[in-house]
Amino acid sequence: MDDIVVLGAGYAGMATAIQLAARNRGDFRVTLVDAHERFTERLRLPMTATGQQTASLSIPGLLCGTGARFVRGRVTSVDLGARTVVLDHGTITFDLLVYALGSVADASSVTGAADHAYTLNGVAEAARLADRLGSARQVVVGGTGLTGVESAAEIASRFPSLRVTLVGRTAPGMSLNAKAGAYLRGALDRLGVVYEAGEIRNVLADAVVVDDATLPADVFVWAGGTRVPVLAEGIATDARGRMVTDSVLRSVSHPFVYAAGDAAAIRQPYGIMHGTCQSGMPTGVHAAVSIVRSRRGREPRPFRFGYYHTPISLGRDDAVVQFTHGDDTPRRLHLTGRAAVRYKETVTAAPWPTYRRMKRLPASGAFWPKGRRA
Repeated sequence: MDDIVVLGAGYAGMATAIQLAARNRGDFRVTLVDAHERFTERLRLPMTATGQQTASLSIPGLLCGTGARFVRGRVTSVDLGARTVVLDHGTITFDLLVYALGSVADASSVTGAADHAYTLNGVAEAARLADRLGSARQVVVGGTGLTGVESAAEIASRFPSLRVTLVGRTAPGMSLNAKAGAYLRGALDRLGVVYEAGEIRNVLADAVVVDDATLPADVFVWAGGTRVPVLAEGIATDARGRMVTDSVLRSVSHPFVYAAGDAAAIRQPYGIMHGTCQSGMPTGVHAAVSIVRSRRGREPRPFRFGYYHTPISLGRDDAVVQFTHGDDTPRRLHLTGRAAVRYKETVTAAPWPTYRRMKRLPASGAFWPKGRRA
């Protein structure tokens, strides 16, 4: 019996493991590996970073009844020749591997950030930031993408006495349509978040150098870029460490390895996908379907994905949701205010009913709409 090992129990890895287990006919074993037993809701890490309580979701609990096995351990390396995963407490062998360990903030890209920056790489890092904010006076958030905007807004709304500055080369909300972008920037203004245009050159213990100016900062939060740790020597990756895949999410250099979520460089007609929850789960499902089809002598189908929205929290009481074309360019339709808050909360909670539905998936593949079965 073959062993299929899934590394990483995030949105993509969890979807892969549950989908594989649901389609298993007793001809392989599924093992899911993660460093923590608690599922990390990356979408809610800005809340954790400001001391707010979020649900404690157990990975073994989410797997209960699926037939998939959970192993807790931190992956230190992958030996592709020996087909073994080295953990901090032992090794696991595999016949097929799914790499879904996700990405982390690339603090190495800015001088001093590795020594002085706070990141939202996980619950522990976010909680460390929450402990520090209570005694801070001036906070600088680097990066005007979704993580930077949500972090700055959450900090400003929870700690109104703090001076919060958001720094980036482009103004926040520039990927939205004109009205949605204006609403986002107006919301940041109302929260007292100051936007500083420029490139961060250096991070000091008590300041941030932006171009030729120095901004005082008790706390610096880095949200300006990500990378994927390369743990499997010799596998084909891009400049950010993401595994380069073919159209069915299989490694172009090692066909017994698949990738899903932020760890994969997946090319679509509009370019390389960027990592989000809305794309992570579909890639995990498709990786599982590709594996099952290949094992049963059927040709895997190419992965196709189109974006459909960009929900952005602006504190707990405000949000903006930009609906998009498949290539992630903005449509005219968008939501703001309480309607956007309700929509985003629904989306944020959506994975759990989906995972439960996957557990009930019969071998025929009824999870998929007609014509897309595995």
